Amino acid sequence: MKSVPKLIRRFVGIMLLSSVLLIILNLALLVIYTLNQAPNSSPWMTAQKVADNLLQDGNEYVLTEDTEIELQNTNAWAIFIDNATMNVVWQTDTLPETVPMSYTVSDIASLTRGYIDGYPTFTGEAENGLVVLGYPKDSFWKHMWPSWDYNVIANLPKTVLSVLAINIALIFIIYVIANSKLLKSVKPIVSGIQALSANEEVHLREKGLLSELAVNINKTSDILQTQSRQLRKKETARANWIAGVSHDIRTPLSMVMGYAGQLENDLQLSEDTRKKATVIVRQSKRMRNLINDLNLASKLEYNMQPINSERQNLIAVIRQVVVDFINMNIDETYTIEWETDETLTACPVCIDKDLIKRAVSNLIQNSINHNEQGCHIFVRVISEDKVCTVVVADDGIGATDEQMEKLNNTPHYMVCDEKTTEQRHGLGLLIVKQIIFAHNGKMLIQHSEYGGFEVDLSLPMTM
Repeated sequence: MKSVPKLIRRFVGIMLLSSVLLIILNLALLVIYTLNQAPNSSPWMTAQKVADNLLQDGNEYVLTEDTEIELQNTNAWAIFIDNATMNVVWQTDTLPETVPMSYTVSDIASLTRGYIDGYPTFTGEAENGLVVLGYPKDSFWKHMWPSWDYNVIANLPKTVLSVLAINIALIFIIYVIANSKLLKSVKPIVSGIQALSANEEVHLREKGLLSELAVNINKTSDILQTQSRQLRKKETARANWIAGVSHDIRTPLSMVMGYAGQLENDLQLSEDTRKKATVIVRQSKRMRNLINDLNLASKLEYNMQPINSERQNLIAVIRQVVVDFINMNIDETYTIEWETDETLTACPVCIDKDLIKRAVSNLIQNSINHNEQGCHIFVRVISEDKVCTVVVADDGIGATDEQMEKLNNTPHYMVCDEKTTEQRHGLGLLIVKQIIFAHNGKMLIQHSEYGGFEVDLSLPMTM
């Protein structure tokens, strides 16, 4: 059952990908939010900038205009504490009244890391003192005691990764537990669908999250099984009908052939009457062959014809078929040439010898039947890529591309369709195709290199 693990892997992959994307998205949003919420993200740098741009003019201090505008834009205030007196010797106009004007060393230490009267303060070093920059009370939060144990900092990456791994494991466990019921319901559904494709009877338990789907699969199985049983009954009836008709026709046909043969050899009859008897005999033989072909095609169609496969040399089998035709003393207008490469002495295949001989005989006879003016027939065996191919070709009238397409793809006598009034041909080719398919081979009908008709029969080679 490969589909369920694949489904689980897909679910887990989606979960992990979603988690990673959510983490990245949250980090990006946090950075954007922080930047938007902190227009003055470097107050320490701003304090140092004020200290650098605070100029002494005699006994007074003057701040450059651009720096003063920057403080106004951030609602910040500033003072300058003299090193010698520890008093404020310069201040901005926006200085709150509650801010002290004199400081001790401890006050300086406190405001450096914390606040003055609730205002977050930041310091910048000047030549003769200290610049203190203050912001509105709710603008910054300051960490009053910025000291950490060294081991905590040193082990921070490992700690973060461990916490992350634990979180991922917990998310996975929660996800599996939450979806185990669904996965338990999916497995029989998948098994049922696979059984349907194999035409097996399916009865799933109609409970759980996918109960409605299970009900539909059960109904589908019942419909398919009913259709399969009806089809088997029809096939059996058709096969029995063909076998019965074939058997019933043979006896009267044998009598017709027997009496016609006597009339054909009766010297007391006129020449014209004897010729008519000859036609009756010839057409009766044709009817007998058609009945035999139809019966064989029916057996092959419904797997009623046993296939007695044995290891054979395909070259020897096909050569025997050619020799038998040559010995039949067929009309001189038909010649058969054996074109197999003399260096190819063996082509081992596992076949039913009689059926393969019947198939090749049908092809040779097909070339004779469809070329009344005569033709040359070429037979050869080719061995290539562990496949043995029998080629039967002629230089006769051939067939059009449209006819080739129909012969390769259109069903013949054994398949009914709406075009029942249209006469069908090619029962001999159908038997050939069925024999080759029964041997796991392939059949291809195409134009021959001699300008006529060609059929290629490919069979897997036995090693």
